[in-house]
Amino acid sequence: MNWDIIQGKWKQAKGTLKEKWGDLTDDDLDRLDGNKDQLAGKLQEKYGWSKDEANRQIDDHFRDRTF
Repeated sequence: MNWDIIQGKWKQAKGTLKEKWGDLTDDDLDRLDGNKDQLAGKLQEKYGWSKDEANRQIDDHFRDRTF
């Protein structure tokens, strides 16, 4: 999925992100405001992943998602 679409539908995307990665708080997601790099950084911080792993997880999560 195109990241521009995800940014445009961030309020809907936040729900799916919180379901998948429960360690992300509402405040975290509000501050990220659709920024993929910041989301990857927050996942690195919360889960101890490398940048590549965080980006892979994000891409896998949104690959076939529709809103």
